[in-house]
Amino acid sequence: MKFNVNQHDLQKSLNYCQGVIEKRSTLPILSNVLLDASNSKLTVTATDLDLIFIHEIDNVEIIEEGKITVTSSIMYDIIRKFSSGKKINLSLSDKNKLQLESEKSIFHLNCINASEFPLTNENFNQNEFSVKSKQLLKLLNKCKFSVSNDETRHYLSGVFFHQTQIENKIFLTAAATDSHRMSISKLRLNEKIEFEPIILPKKTIFQLCSLLEDYEGDVKISNIKSKIKFELNNSILISKLIDGKFPNYVQVIPKNNQKKLETDLKLFLGSVDRVASVSLDKKDGVKFDLSKDTLNLSVNNANSGDGKESLNVKFDHDLQISFNSRYLIDVASQLDGDKIEMFFNDTGSPALIKDPSDFDSIYVVMPMKG
Repeated sequence: MKFNVNQHDLQKSLNYCQGVIEKRSTLPILSNVLLDASNSKLTVTATDLDLIFIHEIDNVEIIEEGKITVTSSIMYDIIRKFSSGKKINLSLSDKNKLQLESEKSIFHLNCINASEFPLTNENFNQNEFSVKSKQLLKLLNKCKFSVSNDETRHYLSGVFFHQTQIENKIFLTAAATDSHRMSISKLRLNEKIEFEPIILPKKTIFQLCSLLEDYEGDVKISNIKSKIKFELNNSILISKLIDGKFPNYVQVIPKNNQKKLETDLKLFLGSVDRVASVSLDKKDGVKFDLSKDTLNLSVNNANSGDGKESLNVKFDHDLQISFNSRYLIDVASQLDGDKIEMFFNDTGSPALIKDPSDFDSIYVVMPMKG
């Protein structure tokens, strides 16, 4: 096995692999990436057994075809310290040593035989549909912060994807909740698709987001019973799905929140962020004291002090309600327009948050007691 590859291309590929490979894996082979040099391209594969990432690098000069596995983190660390964009020569010096050479550097890395690398091949092609990469990224970004970290309710530790229909329009809808807050967003599809509802794990979501950020184009999606496959131009991500039933989130969306608050998004975000600074653990609620066209925000912490701020808003009622500041900041940071709209019922009921510039996304935040 002997080939030459551009430093930048290999670094980018190995960087993605870092997100897949578990830091403390019990099986040494799972710390490795599989390098397969054939058909004038290099295919790099990483897996943690739940997630498989495959990346193809074109325009690789292959002198001798072959495949081998090498420790991902060490190789990545070396490659990223080589001069950017330079040519790297890789060759198998003997059965279990991979030689990396660039400019005046030579490294020999220990290898494990490619035959030990776990690869599964499954036929995904029955139900396939495509979405634009930036639309899918938006969908994931609007929901991922609401995913639960609670290990006991594993069915909440992912984003729920399913097909919905409103009148004659078809959508791919995503929802996530940790039972304190919820995000729902949807993207319009051209036609009905063959797609069973799925729960996509958190790790897969973050890996997919980093791929989509660097990619403009269509993403092909296909799923079979327990797995889903995302195909980008030069990358494939195959993931196991979370086995479980996602709760009926629609019934949690408040139906009778008539008290509408509207204000400038940047000012709102700044105010909440500033008054929350006085609380170290962010567990202290930001208290909203609302009267006509005025929002008084305050945080009071027994150990560190208190903070108050007042904001001009459009509002026509009197209401006192408290929220976890982190939840408000997470939602507000995802809104695209200049304004934020919040709809309230009473002190103990969840608030509905909307973005006037994005009709496809809504958020629900539970108030804090006390």
